[in-house]
Amino acid sequence: MRHRTNSTRTFLGRLPLPERTFVGNALRTETVGGIVLLAAAAVALVWANTPLRTSYEQIRDFHFGIEALGLDLSVAHWTADGLLAIFFFVAGAELKRELVVGELREPRAATVPVVAAFSGMAVPALVYGIVATSMGGTWNGWAVPMATDIAFALGVLAVIDTHLPSALRAFLLTLAVVDDLGAVIVIALFYTSTIHVPALIGAILGLGLFFHLHDQRRVHGWYWYIPLALVIWGLTYTSGIHATVAGVAMGLLLRVAKDGEAGRRPAEQIAHLVRPISAGVAVPLFALFAAGVSVSGDTLKAVVTSPEPLGVALGLAAGKALGVFGGTYLAIRFTRARLSPDLALPDVFAVAVLAGIGFTVSLLIGELSYPSPTDQEHIKAAVLLGSLTAALLSCVLLRLRNNQYRRLYEAETADVDADGIPDIYQSGDARGAQHDPAAKRPHDRPYRSGGPDGRSDAGG
Repeated sequence: MRHRTNSTRTFLGRLPLPERTFVGNALRTETVGGIVLLAAAAVALVWANTPLRTSYEQIRDFHFGIEALGLDLSVAHWTADGLLAIFFFVAGAELKRELVVGELREPRAATVPVVAAFSGMAVPALVYGIVATSMGGTWNGWAVPMATDIAFALGVLAVIDTHLPSALRAFLLTLAVVDDLGAVIVIALFYTSTIHVPALIGAILGLGLFFHLHDQRRVHGWYWYIPLALVIWGLTYTSGIHATVAGVAMGLLLRVAKDGEAGRRPAEQIAHLVRPISAGVAVPLFALFAAGVSVSGDTLKAVVTSPEPLGVALGLAAGKALGVFGGTYLAIRFTRARLSPDLALPDVFAVAVLAGIGFTVSLLIGELSYPSPTDQEHIKAAVLLGSLTAALLSCVLLRLRNNQYRRLYEAETADVDADGIPDIYQSGDARGAQHDPAAKRPHDRPYRSGGPDGRSDAGG
């Protein structure tokens, strides 16, 4: 008789050490970038609501570039189409890694975060649609509240000094990565009106050359790839497709397989090098010239009384939390996944609320959805209001559980023998076995699993 194998996975359980190290390094940069992003948004709001507003608008609307190539753009346009391509390049590299060696590699293990992420995109869009259409509005801005801004969320966590466990941080990162992919697909499908075929063919050929040099020939040297990336970006922009799509496409083409036995994964290494530029320069500059809205009584009144802005604000503040938490709960309820005994559903809800901070990508899609400057002003104010509401509510919820988080964090990081490896990964005590199902039952696989080091060396 064949016995059924116990295939229960622990959701939000302890991460394998290599995965925890990778996530920690990635989020450390994003946290610093998040603080810079918060500062840039604050500067933009102050600058746009003082007598210096005229200078802000003059700089934001100043045009420069190569007019013969159709690249004579405003400063705001360059930051949205140019600098955010760097942000989406890193997102593409992170997604490629997740698909090949990370959490999304195995369909069974990826069920909970993927369901949570897609539910977290669908429900905010639905909330927007219900609110907007019930008040006589349109569906134009349905995609605005879909995205999660990981840098802004981590900046909030840094400000309130919460000891969020690495598993919850990794879950938030996965949500943001899948959201970014969803945003790129939405931008490519719904915000492309005309296609210039020769330029599109040129961009595709450029991507093919990028892949050939990087993956097939294993050519090294930034001096090959930066000029090629600029050509691909320019052709993508000229084709009529939003130029940020070029960024995520190149990120997805990066190789994840190790270079040699002891080599690093190129996708990880390149993302590590580019992430500080993305988090510390590209995204804050975009925020500086996108978040400068007038915070007047009339603007705030328009947010809470006009259908589209109200739909955006509620989609972020309420729809995102309902979507992520509801999707997570249903995935746990109807699959073999189980929640880590160290955490509870309120912890998942708190992170779901935090995911309602949709600042960067929401502002970008808002600009694409509403060409009118007045409408853009109201939508941007709605994004700020919805994100601020989500940030404040999540701060309260996370602080209520911070003592538990602190205990988990201290257990994760304790290194009494100072060998550079947290003691919890070296102990075989009852507590470690109880909280790591794989330590007791070889068939009871932890939620994040891979080879002996927690990863796989699959190609890609």
